[in-house]
Amino acid sequence: MTTTGKRHFGAFNGDADGICALIQLRRAEPKESILVTGVKRDINLLKRVDAVSGDTVTALDIAFEKNSADAARILDAGASIFYADHHNPGELPSHPALEAHINTAPDTCTSLIIDQLLGGQYRAWAIAAAFGDNLTDVAQNLADQSGFTAEQAVVLKKLGVCINYNGYGASLDDLFYHPAELYQLMDAFDTPFDFIEALPEVFETLANGYDSDMASAASLAPIRETSTAATFMLPNEQWARRVSGVYGNDLANRSPSRAHAVITEKADDTYQVSVRAPLTNKSGADELVKQFPTGGGRKGAAGINALPKEQLDAFISAFEAQYS
Repeated sequence: MTTTGKRHFGAFNGDADGICALIQLRRAEPKESILVTGVKRDINLLKRVDAVSGDTVTALDIAFEKNSADAARILDAGASIFYADHHNPGELPSHPALEAHINTAPDTCTSLIIDQLLGGQYRAWAIAAAFGDNLTDVAQNLADQSGFTAEQAVVLKKLGVCINYNGYGASLDDLFYHPAELYQLMDAFDTPFDFIEALPEVFETLANGYDSDMASAASLAPIRETSTAATFMLPNEQWARRVSGVYGNDLANRSPSRAHAVITEKADDTYQVSVRAPLTNKSGADELVKQFPTGGGRKGAAGINALPKEQLDAFISAFEAQYS
């Protein structure tokens, strides 16, 4: 990784994967960074990076395909980019100042990619991120192999899920912590256990919010369902916007052979959509959402930022057909 430069930018997804990936890197190689992040759905982050010659940029857990034009601009300006991600990158350019580590396998995430690069140096953070990204079996197996106790694995899972939960919302006002603030609170600690011991009130705020919001969602029934796909509708309320993604993960875990779509009403007459492929067949979610404007994501988990209301029926039909 490039270590010289006038300034360094850290552009990272505001979910558990992006935050924990940057924590690992900065514990291994401390850098004073200009942080660029936002809500989980805000992935066009490189447009906010005004890098010039000699600057360095770290980009984590944001699809290269959505940032390719700005990546080219940054590289043309003479800056260098370290890019790690697990989403479909589209056409990846060859450039001497671009160091890319991209793996789109459905059983990995950005923090696990960083964990491999660092030889497991800060593995507890990677495991927490994998739990947060709903890679439950992968995270549990890695925790077992790494010698963590069952009790420690439970803590890592709860923290990862809660960090991920904090990233969802229509705007930063919906979140308990700005992702940059949450990163800065955790970045000083080698392990999540050290963080929780030192700042228990932060963990408790997230855990209590998660438990409360999930309780609000518990009574929801699907608006449409088949034997292989179920669609849920959430209201345009703050708790619903926060819980939209993690609720989809919870549904997937409870019914692993079924696909789930969680649709959240928005104030602008559009819907936010979260799709979870069956855990028994993590495929097709990215192909499905790309049929609609503002759709993107991974094979196992994808979403649509602003589905026009008149396309709701078309989406549900396409969703059910994808997983029939």
